[in-house]
Amino acid sequence: MTAFIRAEGVTLDVPYYEQPMRRGKNWAGTLLSAATAVPKRQFARLLDDVSFEIREGERVILLGRNGAGKTTLLRVLTGAFQPTVGSLQLNGSRQALLNLGLGFNQEATVHENIFLRATAMGIDSAKIRDVVESILDFAELGNISNRRLLTLSSGQRMRLGFAISTVVQHDIMLLDEWFGAGDFGFMRKARERLVDRVRGSKIVVVASHNMELARRLCTSGIVMEGGKIAFSGPVADAIQFYRKQVEASGKLQVELAVATAQAIAARAEQ
Repeated sequence: MTAFIRAEGVTLDVPYYEQPMRRGKNWAGTLLSAATAVPKRQFARLLDDVSFEIREGERVILLGRNGAGKTTLLRVLTGAFQPTVGSLQLNGSRQALLNLGLGFNQEATVHENIFLRATAMGIDSAKIRDVVESILDFAELGNISNRRLLTLSSGQRMRLGFAISTVVQHDIMLLDEWFGAGDFGFMRKARERLVDRVRGSKIVVVASHNMELARRLCTSGIVMEGGKIAFSGPVADAIQFYRKQVEASGKLQVELAVATAQAIAARAEQ
């Protein structure tokens, strides 16, 4: 089976509610206005006419400043969001490392959460039973598998989430930043497994600001800006485009700061 990802005109609008601004004549009036104002439903466009194709064997890095749409696009690729407009086709099983705690129940035991999370990932129940022990062993939680999840530390929950998410090799791997958390011993073990899963994947898509990672891991890059694709091409060209974009943004911020300072100084002299 040949793996691929094909997006055509993908647009994502999400609803939000905006509270009308009303000012009363005094504190009580302002409070009353805030309490009685009816929120208005609005829509925010997070992705706008995104089109690309990723073929088997490609390693793609998503570049862009914070809020550019990288993580949103990854969530669309995982199936968490459905496009409002456009179409998305994926061929191959998907493995997503976006939120290692997603799908956990704090009141359930460690053992029960393995079944909950693995089922949400689409792993067959018979297969889950076969990998429970290996998950507990990798996460180093075998001696506390019957404890409720809420009694575990954040590091232990992170280890459990990572162990479940990477227990099975998939065709398409989706990453939001490269894994780099936890104690030194586990981090080294986790990175070895992650590298192994990346090598075994037919397609890898990773969102990151790490240029060194991009050069070592990826063959091509997509630069996002304002929910749109600003550039798509070979990884070296994508990095160069992104750096120019950041430099231009930095110069603009400096110019705005200077203009603001000059305006304040001019007003002070009047």
